[in-house]
Amino acid sequence: MARSSRMFEIIQLLRTARAPLTAQHLARALEVTPRTVYRDVASLQAMRVPIEGAAGIGYIMRSGFDLPPLNFDIEEAEAITVGLSMIARTGDKALGRAAARAAAKISQATPLSETLLSSTWGAQAPNGIDLSEIRRAIRDEEKLRIEYLDSDNALSERVILPLSIIYYAEAIVLPAWCELRHDFRHFRADRLQGQPRPCGSFTGRSEALRRQWAAEHKGDL
Repeated sequence: MARSSRMFEIIQLLRTARAPLTAQHLARALEVTPRTVYRDVASLQAMRVPIEGAAGIGYIMRSGFDLPPLNFDIEEAEAITVGLSMIARTGDKALGRAAARAAAKISQATPLSETLLSSTWGAQAPNGIDLSEIRRAIRDEEKLRIEYLDSDNALSERVILPLSIIYYAEAIVLPAWCELRHDFRHFRADRLQGQPRPCGSFTGRSEALRRQWAAEHKGDL
C-alpha cells in the first residue's frame, strides 16, 4: 500500500473509532509495523490533521474533521452493497479486507443497504499464497517464478508473465504467458507450490498480451 493511501486509511480508521486506537491496532489493520504508523501519524499531525494522542497511549481524531462526501442514489448504494459482499466469494482474504475498508468509507457518506445479503460460499483461499503479491506483480508488470503441480501431479518450475486473476466460484485461476511453453497458460492458485517469486520485468508488454489472450480465450469467462 502506498504511503498516501495508508495515511488516508489511518484518517478513516480514526474517524470511525469510538475509542482511542493504539499504534499496534492500526498496524494490524494496515498490515504494517507500529513504527510505520508512528511516522505516518507524525506526518499527518505536521499537516494539521487533528489527531491527538501519543505512542503507547492511543490516537483519536478531534471532531469536525471531514473529507469530501460521496453521493449515491439508493440503487447505486444497493449495487455497491451486493458487489462488496460478493468479494468474500473470491477466497482472496486481502481483497476481502480491502472490501471491508471500502464499505466503511462509503457508509460514512451513503448508508449501505442492510436488506441485501450475499452468500460467502465460493473459492477457498490457497494455502500459503499471498494473492495481494500476485496482484501487485500484475500491476507492476513483474515476472514470477513458480512451482506448479498440474492435474497429473507433475511438478514443474516455470517463469510466467502474470496478466490477470479470474475468480471462478470453484477456483482462482491465473492467466499468464508461460516462458516454458511459449504460450498462454492458466494456473490454478491452489496448485501453486509456495509463494511465487519475482524474477524480472516485462514492462510495456502486458496490455498487448492481455488483448491477445482475450482474443484467443473469449469463452473462458
